[in-house]
Amino acid sequence: MPSANPAGNRRRARRPDLRALRAALPEPVQEVVTAYERHLSLERGLSAHTVRAYVGDAVSLLGFVTGAGDEKAPDRELAALDIGVLRGWLARQHTEGASRTTLARRAASARTFTAWAHRRGELAADPGGRLAAPRAHRTLPGVLRAEQAGEVMRASEAGAAERDPVALRDRAVLELLYATGIRVSELCGLDVASADFSRRVVTVLGKGGKERVVPFGVPAAEAVRVWLDEGRPELVATAGEEALFLGVRGKRLDPRTARRVVHDAVGSVPGALDMGPHGLRHSAATHLLEGGADLRSVQELLGHATLATTQLYTHVTVDRLKAIHDRAHPRA
Repeated sequence: MPSANPAGNRRRARRPDLRALRAALPEPVQEVVTAYERHLSLERGLSAHTVRAYVGDAVSLLGFVTGAGDEKAPDRELAALDIGVLRGWLARQHTEGASRTTLARRAASARTFTAWAHRRGELAADPGGRLAAPRAHRTLPGVLRAEQAGEVMRASEAGAAERDPVALRDRAVLELLYATGIRVSELCGLDVASADFSRRVVTVLGKGGKERVVPFGVPAAEAVRVWLDEGRPELVATAGEEALFLGVRGKRLDPRTARRVVHDAVGSVPGALDMGPHGLRHSAATHLLEGGADLRSVQELLGHATLATTQLYTHVTVDRLKAIHDRAHPRA
């Protein structure tokens, strides 16, 4: 149960202006941050979003260590980063209202940085290895029932009946997201060549630049094919555009637009929870497990690095089984 502040309302942790804080760091520390950013991007191949998050956490930590941007903080060198400083950094964020989930993520991010800094010789020892943080409450958002997902797809099909190119695209986006469970960033990164209709699979570039092949069903194949044949030619701006899905200006579809498409489509179904592409991904995974798919296969389809992440979906299916049992069993 989350703790309340004295006023009785939970506060959100406010992060400082990280760009200004980064500029305020001592120059040698700024160089360390730049090298770390290069390591995450080029050597580890992390996505731009992940790199920004990791670097932001590192800047926040280093600002705390060096006292940058805080006139009351003592000036310290990077070498002063030890387990006590790490704990103090997390404690400050806790008092500012950071949730357990946020604290756990930032602790993991700090461990990544200190391990790298130690390997590079910036730190004599790796204090992150001794850092314990509250375990995040790993919960899933609500998911659509299978019949609700069917209603969403039928509504999108009806909307595309007049062959408006944007409606054709939206239908294909919804069908492919639900059929494959891919992330919205992965969907928007697809090229026309990514889809193989003879095998009904799509090649996806996932987190960390890892490539995987994900199958899709007949409804998604039909929706994407119609989009390619009738909708895409009406929107494409240049002959050399490779993106599978396009925005109204003929360029690669923006994830924000894809999120709006899903929110609007799901919102049109009475009783359905408000959700975006990530909720549709959770729904797809849950329905796969309920249909008899094994965890390892679902892990491969979703591109999870560990089976532990995929196992979260079993809680959803067990909860549903319990609800059905309570309603249907005479001795429930």
